[in-house]
Formats: sequence, C-alpha cells, structure tokens
Amino acid sequence: MSLLLPTSNGLATPAMPWETSEWFNSEPLNPARLHGRVVVLEAFQMLCPSCVSHTLPQAARLARTFGDDLAVIGLHTVFEHHAAMTPASLKAFLHEYRITFPVGVDALRGAHPAPVTFSRYRMQGTPTTVLIDRDGMLRAQKLGPLDDMTLASAVTRLLDGAVPPAVCAIDGTCT
Repeated sequence: MSLLLPTSNGLATPAMPWETSEWFNSEPLNPARLHGRVVVLEAFQMLCPSCVSHTLPQAARLARTFGDDLAVIGLHTVFEHHAAMTPASLKAFLHEYRITFPVGVDALRGAHPAPVTFSRYRMQGTPTTVLIDRDGMLRAQKLGPLDDMTLASAVTRLLDGAVPPAVCAIDGTCT
C-alpha cells in the first residue's frame, strides 16, 4: 500500500496550520511549533470503526516505538454525528482507550459540517494519516488504514531525512 502525496507534481508543500477548538493530553500544538520533528497526524472520529480498531492503536504503537523522535498527534475531525461526538465524549473515549498522545479537536466554522483542518488538508474521510517532515513539509497523506510496516518504513525514512519509499502522487505516478 502506498502513501499519496498531496500534490500531483510530487513536490512537498508546507504543512498548513491546524485550527482546533480544544486539546487533550497536551497544550495547543501546530506544525510550526513542531518544526524539527517528524510528525504523524492521525485524523479520526471516535465513531469510525477503522479508526478505533486500527489507526488509533497503530498511532499509539508509533508513539511508544519512536518516542521523542516522532510527534504523534491525533486530530478528532468530526464531519458527521456532531451531537454524539462532543469534546466531553471524546475526553471519556481517550480515557477508556488509554490514548495518551496529544489530540486536538478540529474546529468547526459556522454551519458548515466539515471541520476547518479537515477541509484545509482536503481530507476525504477518516482515518487519514498525514506525514510531515522535520522541515514542516507535507510529505504524504493517505485515506484509510495503512499496514504497520508501510507506515513504520515511511516514518523511519523521514526520521533519517529521506522521502518515504513507494510514494505515489494523486495522478498515479510513483517515485
């Protein structure tokens, strides 16, 4: 399974700021504040079966495995069932599932159902995994679960200063 680059020309672009309304397990964070660290941003919803069964446990394993070399950040990005997925519900969810890495609540703007950061990154759903390099450049973005080895390999290469392997652009061309 390959990761998708955010641009069709294969060039990295700066990671856009995250607009959040609340943070759990951390003070407010953003890509600029994390400059110098590789970042895995895991966009999820607590009512997303694949998020709960696969990507959140995977994100927790990444955080434990790579420690301070890697910033694993959750982004609770609710684009449906807003009444059920409130920050109060999220707080209980994070406690019950023992999620200790930082989690921001994607901000909503007006009556638009899609959250701000979700829209800014042109996400299509959850789970979405975003990789940001040490220079704050967006290196990969993928909708859906990734297998552990693929993600760990991409993270390791970014930690070593390389571009993730087998990266394919949205137009289907691969490097």
